[in-house]
This record gives sequence, C-alpha cells and structure tokens, in this order.
Amino acid sequence: MAQQLDNPFYYLDNFEFVLNWVGQRYADVLSGDEQGFIQQYRGLPRSSRALLARMVMRRGVLFRRSRLRYAEIGPVEQALAPLVQAGWVDARPCLSLRQLFGLFTKAELLRAFSGHGLPASLSKAALYTRLSEGLAAAAAPSQPASPAGPADRISHTSAAHDQALPLSGWWRDADDEVCELLAMPLCERFRLMFFGNLRQDWSEFVLADLGLLQYEAVSFSASCRALATRQDVDDYLHLHACTERLLQGEGPASVMACVPAHVHANGWIERRRAKLLFRIGQACERAEDWEGALRAYGESSHGEARLRRVRVLERAMRHEAALQAAEAALSEPASEAEAQQLARMHPRLRRKLGLPVPARPKKPRPPSTITLRAQYAPHGVEELARRYLHQDEAPAHYVENALVNALFGLLCWDVLFAPLPGAFFHPFQRGPADLSEPDFVRRRQARFDACLSQLDSDQYLHTIRNNLNSKAGRQCSFVHWPALSPELLQQALRCIPSGHLKKWFLRLLADIPGNRSGFPDLIQFWPAEGRYHMVEVKGPGDRLQDNQQRWLAYFAEHDMPVSVCFVRWAESP
Repeated sequence: MAQQLDNPFYYLDNFEFVLNWVGQRYADVLSGDEQGFIQQYRGLPRSSRALLARMVMRRGVLFRRSRLRYAEIGPVEQALAPLVQAGWVDARPCLSLRQLFGLFTKAELLRAFSGHGLPASLSKAALYTRLSEGLAAAAAPSQPASPAGPADRISHTSAAHDQALPLSGWWRDADDEVCELLAMPLCERFRLMFFGNLRQDWSEFVLADLGLLQYEAVSFSASCRALATRQDVDDYLHLHACTERLLQGEGPASVMACVPAHVHANGWIERRRAKLLFRIGQACERAEDWEGALRAYGESSHGEARLRRVRVLERAMRHEAALQAAEAALSEPASEAEAQQLARMHPRLRRKLGLPVPARPKKPRPPSTITLRAQYAPHGVEELARRYLHQDEAPAHYVENALVNALFGLLCWDVLFAPLPGAFFHPFQRGPADLSEPDFVRRRQARFDACLSQLDSDQYLHTIRNNLNSKAGRQCSFVHWPALSPELLQQALRCIPSGHLKKWFLRLLADIPGNRSGFPDLIQFWPAEGRYHMVEVKGPGDRLQDNQQRWLAYFAEHDMPVSVCFVRWAESP
C-alpha cells in the first residue's frame, strides 16, 4: 500500500479504477453521454485527466486556479484547456456574492471592495452582511419620501445575493481566476454506481492506500450491483435530492409532493424512500401538521413509522383511532422495541377513552443495584465506576456494545462475508448490504446454525482466536478494533460461559438493528474463578434507555449476572 502512494498519480489510478469498474459492470445502464465521457476522458492527456480527478475529489465545484497547482500535473492552463474544450469545466463562471466570499480571504475581499468603505475590524460574516445590504441599497429604485418597509429591504437584499457576475465583474483587478467543474453531476453518478450509495466517497481509496482501512476480500460476480437499472440510479439521486432539500429547511409538504407514491421494487432504494418519508413525518410533527405526518408515516415502511403514527393520532386527540392502531400493532409487533413502547401507550389510550385497563404483565426481576457516591469527575461516570470496581484479581473494562458485537462478528465472520447475491458489490464494504433486511438471517439460516453450533463445544474458541489473528484490522460491521485488546478478549473467552454467548447471539440475530446496542457499560472478570459480571452505569439524572431495559430483562430471564450502578455526587469532599 505504501508503495502505491509513491506514485504521485495514485488518485488518478483510483478515479480511473472507478470509471473502468462502472464501464464494465454498468454498460447496459450508462447513457450515451456517460459512455462518451468515459471514452473521451481516456483520450485526454494525463495531465488533464489528473486535474479533472483532483477537482472531482475536492470539495465543491468552484476553484481558484492558483489553488489547482500540482507538481505532478504541471502548468494548470495547459491541463485545463482540454477540459474546457470538452465542456466539463467553465473557465469563466458567474459567481454570486456568497460564492465569492467562499473563495477568497477576508484580506482579499477588503481589497476587492476597497471603494465601499468596509471596516477591516469586521468579521468576514459581518463584511458579507454589510456589503450585501450596501449593494441592495445601491440597486434599489428611487424611493418615495417614506422609507422602504422591511419587505422591500429583504427583496432588494435578496436581489444582491442572487445576482451572479464573472469574477471580473466583482473585482476588476483580481490577480486570480476562477473555474467551475461542470462534470461533477456526471461523476457523482459514477460514484453512486460504484459504491451503491452517496455516503462513501473517494477518501475510501486514500485510506485504503495508506493502510488505515483494510477490507475483507469477497469474491462476487461482475453482475453484482446495488442498482439494477438506469431508473434505479435516477430514483436514488432523486430521493437523495429530496432529502437534501428537507435537511436544508424546505417545507415537508413540498418535499412530500416529490416523493414517489409507490413502493420501489429495489429494496436498496425502498429503504431510502422509507427513511425519507419517516423524516418528512418527523418534520410535520415538529410543525404540528398532523395530517401531513400521518400521511408520511402511513406510506413509510421504516421500523419506527407505525409507532410514530400512533403517537401522532394521540397528539391530534384522535384517541379512538390511536387505540385501534396501537392494538393492531400490538397483535403483531414488528420488534421488541415497538412492543415495549406500545405497551406503555396502550393503557393510557384506554384510560382516555374511559375503557378498562388490562392488568400489567409481571415485570422481570430487577437487577441488583450499586450506589456510588463520589466527587464530580471530568472523565465520566463510566470510568469513575470502572475504577471503583477494578481490582487486580478482578479487572473491570469499559466495553458497552463493543465486546458482545465483536465476539459475534469474530465467530460468524465467514457467514457475514459470504458472497450471497445482493450482499456485496464493491470492494469497500464493512459488511453485507442486506444486513438490515428482514430476510438477512433467513437467507443464511443454515450457515448461522452451523456457526452457533460451535458454542456447544470448544470449537468456538479456536474460531474466534483464529479470526482475531487473521482478520485483525479488517473492517467489519460488528468489530470495532480500537475497543478491543488481547487481554479483554482472552478474559472474556475464559470467563463468559458459551451458553451465555449463544443466548446473546440468538437474540442479536432476532433483531440486528434493534439488539446490537443496549449492552451494559462495564464488564468485570474473575479469571481465577472463571466468572463475570456486567454493570450498567447511570449518572445523576440519567435513566435506563428502552434498549437497555430490554437487555436487562433478558439477562434477568436467563439468570445472567448484571447490576445497575447509580452514581451520585457527594455534596462535600
């Protein structure tokens, strides 16, 4: 990996790797323009190809030419000319005032607008406000005797914000030039086709080149891809754009109008549609738009949408409808989390309607408690409790969710990275793409059964230790390597009974998204005795979260050693 970075064009190799990958695996999906881009790009001089790759991998689409100087590329004008000729770069774009402020320093802007009497003592943000207001006032038509109202001032200021001029129109004597990358939308489509998402970016390559990230090598066919058709690519980008509009503050109703009403046939995209609808529902809730929230939640298959819909019906004072929806969901809860929250709401809804309330189910035996009084500690209550519990013969570790998930991942590594259809489609995956799908376990049931059967003998010890050595550092959805140490894992394997591990792993597989969190903060081992104890730590004013309560109830049901430690601050030393 280090030798690859000795090549100054390593980023160009990475960019062209993506283009080749997409060209081969998405040949039937690419448009004529996209195919033409790839072919034309290959015919450019290396300096031009490298400059385009550099621009694509940087933030934004506007660049000062003085900031595009790279030793391996050479003269920027020479490298830029073929990109301008191809129509992929605009050599003289029009800039808004906000874009101009984003490109130049405060000192440069003071020089650019030296005739406007801007005080150098102002911050850059204040300079922008002062200048935009001044430009708006200068651009405003002659006013009658009465001063302009607030609405007039806002409209004039907005006009100053929105006007776009070439750099020379803002700053005649600028000693730099600006160019704009016009090919970015096309390259974003290529990035989406390669990764199957827009969350991962070009830094994945660099981190892998540096050896900072290592990925499991999974063999999968050239036909494996997240997006099956061109329409899939368009639909993903459309949903992404809708999400961005919502996050930037656009009204949820207008965004909702742009969301496709039908369930998408591609499950990879349907999950994103469901999440967007859920976010729209949340935005409607915040605005107390109950009908909008009900519609959004009703069309979303997000795991929490049904529960939120019941809450909205209750907040809208539609108690009878809320009770009907709650009881329907309780008859077939989608998860333990949903059942737990509905069980709280159900008695309240019945009381509001004057109906009898069923007797509460018997609560599980509560865990034992520890009360620790201590002086305030800046390093957190978990570390405070760990130090309090720790003994040389009984070491205590802060593990939270890391330990159990890691033991599961190390035992089931081969199952998680099995090259099943729809699971892997690019070399930078931390786990299978269908990990959160309802049929994830069912598709691998025989493999998981065989894997967990190792817990019936000592075979699991060999598998976990072998994977700990052979897979060290490789990315995995369940293994957070920095949180693990050889001592922690050896003590865990020595002190935690295999029967307990098996019960934890079975519950984890029953609902991976809901059950992979909520484990107690600390674990304490007695290696000489071969036993352990888990401890959830709560500081002043803190309470047990729902997922923590569910795990504590499970521990109690199976007689597993666990306590809750309540930290209270002492009033005096």
